[in-house]
Formats: sequence, C-alpha cells, structure tokens
Amino acid sequence: MTEVLWANLRAPELSELARRNAIVLVPVGSMEQHGPHLPVQVDSLLATEICIRAARRVREREPVVVAPTVWCGLAEHHMDFGGTMTLDFDTFRGVLRCICQSLVRQGFRRILLLNGHGGNVSALNVIAGDIGRELEAPVFAATYCYLAGTAQRYKDILEQQENVRHAGEAESSMVLALLPELVDRESMAHTQGTMTNMVGPSGAYRFRSFAELTETGVNGVPAVATAEKGELLLDAAAEELAETLLGDELW
Repeated sequence: MTEVLWANLRAPELSELARRNAIVLVPVGSMEQHGPHLPVQVDSLLATEICIRAARRVREREPVVVAPTVWCGLAEHHMDFGGTMTLDFDTFRGVLRCICQSLVRQGFRRILLLNGHGGNVSALNVIAGDIGRELEAPVFAATYCYLAGTAQRYKDILEQQENVRHAGEAESSMVLALLPELVDRESMAHTQGTMTNMVGPSGAYRFRSFAELTETGVNGVPAVATAEKGELLLDAAAEELAETLLGDELW
C-alpha cells in the first residue's frame, strides 16, 4: 500500500492495516501566533509533514499510517498575541484519549503521538503514559526535535540556533520549504527575536505569557532562514523518526 494518510484510505483498507499490526502516527500540533511572518498553523504543519515523510521511509518494512492531525493543543502562553486557539488540559487529554481508544478498539496496537509544539511536551508525556496504561497498549509520545540524533543534526544545520525555537531560524526555514507563499519575507528579514527560555536560569518554572519574553512573538533568529535549510531539517527529523519506529526498543 503506497498511501500513508488515514483520511485518504477506505475503511476496509484501514481494517487490513489493523490486522497487519500497523504503526499509527498521530501528529499533534497547535494553532497559534508565530510572529508577524509565519502562518498560525506552523506546529501542526511541521508535525504532519515529518510524520508523512517518516511513514514513506518506513512503509516498505512496516505497515504504517498517519492519522489526522490534532491541530489544537496547549497554547495559553501565546494568547496575548492573538491568532491563537488553545485547549485546557482536560480537553486536550480527552481528545487524545478518545483518538487512541478509537484506534485500539479497531485493532491498532502501536501508536506514537508525534508532537510539534513546545507547550505540549510535558503534558503529552504524562497523557501518553496514562492512556497507554488504561488501554493496555503501547502509546508513545515524542517531540520531533528532541528525538535521539535529531538535536545534533539540527545543531549542525542551523547557523544561529542549536535547535527549534519559536518562529525562529528552524521553523521559518521549514515553512519556507513547504509553503513559501505563506511567509512574509519582509517581516522575516526585519523581525527581532529573543533567545530567552521559558524556564528561568534557576530552573524553576512558573506560567509566563510569551509576551513577557518577546515583543514580536518570536524566539530565535528568523532572518537567516532558508528553504534549503528547511528541507535538510525536515528530512533529518523524518529520518530519525523512521529509525525510531524501526528500532527494537519501542514495540
């Protein structure tokens, strides 16, 4: 089967994938401001694209399918900038639980939630553990830029960042590679970002609006983004995800 998108398949084809013990990739993103130069779909777009590229690499060795994207996540910290939709924790958990429960009821037993949004990371790790225990099925959570090997490859590709930040060099490059018509290049060239972390130097965390960190909604250096770097970043993440899916430690 050459098609990897769940939404493009027919019910009998999906039932056959369940019988073959297919891996289900569930992209999890957000719908939030990404500075003055990027569209609000960035996190959902990138998680989805990386899942699709990884699935195409894996499908000759393992049955795999990419579920529809969970496009709304935990983005309260971006609300001050506008353009943002957010869920509360209970709703976020409930949506993911219902999706995973639906998959398990139909016979799928290998599920990986691939995250593309920093604000989802901590919650998603807890939620995946709870859901997996409840459903008695392996449910994994991973954030694409933190996969083993990805961080080093990103550090080698990027010029002024070591990894993904918010609307900076990495994300701007990947959107330029995928949807260049949605990037305001004039704003990208002149928007100043910060390099401040959400967790302070003490290591202690409290909620802070992103507006406390940056006036522009950008964390990183968008001016040096290029489509060429974006392709390298997307492929690096997809390759690392594919290797993870084919490894022995998951399933």
